Amino acid sequence: MSASALPSTKIRLLLADDEHLIRGALEALLGLEPDIEVVASTDNGVTAAQLARDTQPDVCLLDLEMPQADGLSAAQEILGHGDSRIIIVTRHARPGVLRRALAAQVAGFVPKSTPAGQLANVIREVAAGKRYIDPEIAAAALTAERCPLTDRELDALRASRITNSVQEIAGHLFLSPGTVRNYLSAAISKLGVSSRHEAAEQAWQQGWI
Repeated sequence: MSASALPSTKIRLLLADDEHLIRGALEALLGLEPDIEVVASTDNGVTAAQLARDTQPDVCLLDLEMPQADGLSAAQEILGHGDSRIIIVTRHARPGVLRRALAAQVAGFVPKSTPAGQLANVIREVAAGKRYIDPEIAAAALTAERCPLTDRELDALRASRITNSVQEIAGHLFLSPGTVRNYLSAAISKLGVSSRHEAAEQAWQQGWI
């Protein structure tokens, strides 16, 4: 981008990635761009949402897989409390995740292998109100299997990746243990697997949870 084409104000960027080397490299490389200013960075989704409320960045670049709250959870929290635009970056571009990201009004979705210069251009496009989806991820999502599970069945499988206890899953979802067992049983049947652990793994691999 030529100096004459630069905006009068810099794009204010928030970075969130739990891999410190990657976050540090991105902060350094993107900080060299004359029209981008890194205003905050963190290693988890919860802090990312808090920093976004405090700093009101133009764009938030969020890693998909982070502790405490993943990139999509953080994105939903951020979008619910401000006007920041969201770009999700991921090492594992599971097709179903893209559908969830688009449903959450995420504006950009790119793999972590994206070169810093190209990523800077994506940030500019998103800051200008456009949407950018990596073409390979988009193509994979178009041919991926549609999720046959209900939201509650997905909730039960998502919780089962954290705990083996039906009681704890029920407490987490504010449901009765019997209802949780019914949701898990339905998911197992629909996916044609033999256990809730296999069902949860398949749902995760597809990017449904």
